[in-house]
Amino acid sequence: MDILQTLILGLALGGVFALMGSGLSLIFGVMRIVNLAHPALIIGGAYVAYWAFRLWGVDPLVMLPVAAVILAAIGVVLYKLVFEREARSAKYTEMTVLLTFALAMMVEGALGTAFSNTQRVTSPDYATDAFFIGSVFIPKGQLYAGIVSLAIIGGLALFLKYSRFGYAIRATTQNRDAAELLGVNVNLVGMMSFAIGIGLAGAAGALVSFVFSFFPAKHWEWIAVLMSLVVLGGMGSILGTVVASFLLSVIAAFVGVYAGASWSTMTFFLALFLVLLIRPQGLFGEKPELA
Repeated sequence: MDILQTLILGLALGGVFALMGSGLSLIFGVMRIVNLAHPALIIGGAYVAYWAFRLWGVDPLVMLPVAAVILAAIGVVLYKLVFEREARSAKYTEMTVLLTFALAMMVEGALGTAFSNTQRVTSPDYATDAFFIGSVFIPKGQLYAGIVSLAIIGGLALFLKYSRFGYAIRATTQNRDAAELLGVNVNLVGMMSFAIGIGLAGAAGALVSFVFSFFPAKHWEWIAVLMSLVVLGGMGSILGTVVASFLLSVIAAFVGVYAGASWSTMTFFLALFLVLLIRPQGLFGEKPELA
């Protein structure tokens, strides 16, 4: 029964991790931006949900689309100010690592100045409640967050597969130059993809606000976790990120139970190291060609 309980807890958190990583994966897939500021922006979304609940009693699930829209708007501004000009540079990906690292520190500083580094958590009634099936319990907060995460990712998948703009995004992901030759406005696609990716960070933040405790500097703990998900799944593969999220979340849950909570997070770090060492293209990524 302990095995079933641990499996349930791991799967419940896997959905949240999948949403946290999907925006990061989308942004890299379309724009080749390694967004180290993604977890800091997730925390920004968490603060939007937290203060709405604290000041006006608005449920974080209700605030989720609001947080997503606010962060998406911030994403448009960031793209225009920071990332648009150098998009054609041969060293663009390497440049974005430095740019987003600096952006992460600025976001952390701004959030720390505004809200201090006090640990916070949004506390709707369901966050501390659970469903019981015999001796097995399913935390309502994690269950709701997981279901909502999968619904959002499913909607994103349908949008990318069936919408006209989704075709343009997928074409740009596969071959930016060829897509431009076929009439795709790759600059608009890049901007909107970046905005959608940051909007997903805002949505994830609303869920994170009641699933985890958070504070501005928390993003340094999450960056390796999210990178392990994206790298294991295959850089740019949203499906790969989802699969990796559930896989590593379940493994981390079992490690936490049988080896101690301090080793649970190490699961993600070790996975990142081993994937880069053994299979750098990840589960669903393309094997890099040798020059």
